[in-house]
Amino acid sequence: MHPFERFSSHVVAIPNDDIDTDQIIPARYLKITDRANLGAALFADWRYDAVGDPVPDFPLNRPEAAGARVLIAGRNFGCGSSREHAPWALVAWGFRAVISTAFADIFRNNAIGNSLLPIVLEPAAHARLLAQVTADPSAEVTVDLAAQSITFPNGEVQEFPIDRFDRYCLLQGVDRLGFLLELEAEIAGFEGNGPSLNY
Repeated sequence: MHPFERFSSHVVAIPNDDIDTDQIIPARYLKITDRANLGAALFADWRYDAVGDPVPDFPLNRPEAAGARVLIAGRNFGCGSSREHAPWALVAWGFRAVISTAFADIFRNNAIGNSLLPIVLEPAAHARLLAQVTADPSAEVTVDLAAQSITFPNGEVQEFPIDRFDRYCLLQGVDRLGFLLELEAEIAGFEGNGPSLNY
């Protein structure tokens, strides 16, 4: 993982509600363990037709989607099965943040563990942002995790909630195991000072 830094990007909008993990990454791709190649399979059943050709009007296939690092989706993003391949595919495509009004809990945890920031906006703010990026696909937002804020194309600043520990891990570029390993010396010192256990 890499430390999460402030960035600006244009936005891809797929505003459907209840996008589940099987739509994000279909089950037939779950045998793949090379995360780097999963970007090509992101939203595969929506993105390609029956013979494997790109569907021209699908948002990821439009020229203006190239280089986008932010996805704005509808309510309850990432519901369904717990597959970690879903955030893998999103990150492999190039996304660093997903904006919704609500995320499935398991998806949210998997996203944090893979340096993908799930941003929750209240519905009215979400609707305002969606309208702005739909009107101008080249419009940019700025994501500032340290400040827990997102700046809309029109300059509006919205704060978003995030667990303090999750925020720390993202900013430091460590997962939960990495956090524990950072404390290895303190843990060893604590164990060294504790009572001996005889079994």
